[in-house]
Amino acid sequence: MTEAATRLLLFGATGDLAQRMLLPSLFGLHSDALLPPSLTITGTARSAHDDASYRAFAAQALDTFLPEDRKDQAAIETFLGRIGYQALDASTPDGFGALADKVGRSDDGLAIFLSTAPSLFRPTIAGLQAAGLAGDAVRIGLEKPLGSDLATSCEINDAVAEVFPEGRTFRIDHYLGKETVQNILALRFGNTLFEPVWSARGIDHVQITVSETVGLEGRAGYYEGSGALRDMVQNHILQLLALVAMEPPARFDGTAIRDEKVKVLRSLRTISEDEAPHLTVTGQYGAGAVAGTAVRGYADELGQPSATETFVAIKAHVDNWRWQGVPFYLRTGKRLPARQSEIVVQFKPVPHSIFAERGGTLQPNALVIRLQPQEYVRLLVMAKEPGLDREGVRLREVPLDLSLDTEFAGTRRRIAYERLLLDLIDGDPTLFVRRDEVEAQWRWIDQIRRGWEANGMKPKPYTAGSWGPSAAIALTERDGVSWHDE
Repeated sequence: MTEAATRLLLFGATGDLAQRMLLPSLFGLHSDALLPPSLTITGTARSAHDDASYRAFAAQALDTFLPEDRKDQAAIETFLGRIGYQALDASTPDGFGALADKVGRSDDGLAIFLSTAPSLFRPTIAGLQAAGLAGDAVRIGLEKPLGSDLATSCEINDAVAEVFPEGRTFRIDHYLGKETVQNILALRFGNTLFEPVWSARGIDHVQITVSETVGLEGRAGYYEGSGALRDMVQNHILQLLALVAMEPPARFDGTAIRDEKVKVLRSLRTISEDEAPHLTVTGQYGAGAVAGTAVRGYADELGQPSATETFVAIKAHVDNWRWQGVPFYLRTGKRLPARQSEIVVQFKPVPHSIFAERGGTLQPNALVIRLQPQEYVRLLVMAKEPGLDREGVRLREVPLDLSLDTEFAGTRRRIAYERLLLDLIDGDPTLFVRRDEVEAQWRWIDQIRRGWEANGMKPKPYTAGSWGPSAAIALTERDGVSWHDE
């Protein structure tokens, strides 16, 4: 499907995601004239709004979450003119007819953004179908969480597949909408510099870190049933791993790119029950201080004891020709010292140093791809310090920096949901996740959880504001590797 939709239906239109991300993103697209001129936006949720009160709600969200330099009152007024609202209890079929009347005809292109509790997927999909909102010109975007393991993920995907074929199903991972994530593809496949050494021949190991300084932030109900492994590793980190490790696709389109990603995910070496204690580390933060502010431990925030992990470190391997023997160290956690998402590609040392007899010490090159909060690509290389070298050659590691914020200073930086919503409206599946990818991810994750259960592994305590349990340091140090902490 390549025709742009003329209608957009937003489920969960009064929720936190809609206020913080969806409405500001849609306004950004509107103000830059990137939305189809005739596109109407219908919000739906349980809340009892009419058009006027929901427009006031949306205006308040924009006033709260838009940057000051984007608050163009005239553009906001025309954007609000696109918006309507229909209250709906998705657990019953009664209200879907009224919703269909509000949305209008869907045969000229309807995009649906569905963010709902897992228990509501089946009745929501059935209600959409019964109301005529699931025809051939309708595509649906699914916001996570999509299940808590392979079985529940399959249940949700089966429910969706009964009505929406794979070609009209768009599973959202907002990390894939980040500019720097897409720059992984540009870096690898748009430059001849890296591809010849982008394999076990040239790379010693890869580190992927997604660290957060925050705690529960009002997500206690979700996070307690999820934990770091399912919340962050299963989708975001494994998608980053797939982009780093994938083979060059034949072309830049949804099918070719996702074909190569799923090959990587299927090649992840299964971590057996016996290996789980040695290849994985789990932790839970206790009281401490983050950025100089005292914070409570996870159990205190939750209000009860818990065995849910807030930190995970994993040593993974991709068993294929390109990556045989190269460890991928994965790490994520809450209440860590810094908020950052980055990929570090550590290259192997040169095979012979001509500087050793002159006192020169070489460090292997490294490529650092920082996704947030700053966005940059940094190549660490060796350079000679200035001097006459009478007492030996002095070498020092220096960075070659590409700051995306600096290099593209004249271009507005867009949040991930702007791109993903526009691609959903336009029907471009490239940056969305296919079902076979999701299921390959869950198979690998479920096996790790079985290993934890078989070994009675409980999260190790770590102090808020630290980089996790000491066992996470040992995970890499016994290989002679240190985590890249800045």
